Amino acid sequence: MAMLEAVLSPEWGDRYYSFNSGWGGDTGEEMGSMRNGSGDDWFIVFSEIGVYGRGFDHEAPNAPQLLEAVPAVFAPYVGEPSFGDPDGKPIVTACFWREPGDAAWGVAAAEEGGAGLFELLVAGTPEAYREWAEDYYEVDVSLAAVQHVYALRPLTAEVVAELNPDLELADLEEDLAEIGYPR
Repeated sequence: MAMLEAVLSPEWGDRYYSFNSGWGGDTGEEMGSMRNGSGDDWFIVFSEIGVYGRGFDHEAPNAPQLLEAVPAVFAPYVGEPSFGDPDGKPIVTACFWREPGDAAWGVAAAEEGGAGLFELLVAGTPEAYREWAEDYYEVDVSLAAVQHVYALRPLTAEVVAELNPDLELADLEEDLAEIGYPR
């Protein structure tokens, strides 16, 4: 989704979905995020200690007490200032985690809000992304191009032009590197 966003929305600050394959520097941590511009967001960190994610629905009450359920191993992510409000204070409607040896996901969620935050991510299909993108960007989006990207096939000039005729493949070099998209 992050690569598709880079093509459909070349300005990073305007993107809905993003991914940083080098978020943790030398630690190997990767981070995916969603920001809808209306106050809803989510962040998911992938690392050797496991996966930690948290989301915030701006129409629901903030429930920082949910973070008390998160295992201590994920404390650096729970306290990550960039996952909070502008002052770095935690904001959360739902959070989840899983260590490598866990048999199931740990989840803590508020009773209200957050139901749709992860909907597109969970759907996980090119068709769902295309439907969302056509509605959000109000343009026709090629299903074949979305399928190409979802299959992690190397990005080509033709696929880029199919998605955004105003963009060149060369314009995406930094995004390809940050996302870690196959070349």
